[in-house]
Amino acid sequence: MSRVRLYDLGCGYRAGDKGNISDVALFAPDPEVYELVRAAVTAARVKEHFGGFVTGAVERYEAPNVLALNFVLHDALGGGGPRSLRADNLGKTLGGALVRLEIDVPAALADRRAPTPDVGWAVEILSRIGR
Repeated sequence: MSRVRLYDLGCGYRAGDKGNISDVALFAPDPEVYELVRAAVTAARVKEHFGGFVTGAVERYEAPNVLALNFVLHDALGGGGPRSLRADNLGKTLGGALVRLEIDVPAALADRRAPTPDVGWAVEILSRIGR
């Protein structure tokens, strides 16, 4: 077994917020990964992963027809909107943080990594402007 980030397994997310509640849907790329994620990414594990950022309850809902888990994070945005003292208190930031969660996966899946984007075009542009 190896520990691998959800992102590196190809998981994606959609997230939003309303008031002080964030809603994060975690999508698996295929049924094999979905079953691993379903077993490992519990509401308690998500609450632990976010630590003090989520002070309320975490609820989990399964949506196997779309290979997804939906998490409702209560008291997750520092009061929400203008009440929060956080620099970026939107729910979408919690989605990006969730896919950094690491889970144990069999060796056969440990080498599955998200592709590294080709940034050669940016290097070329920066060299042209003298950076």
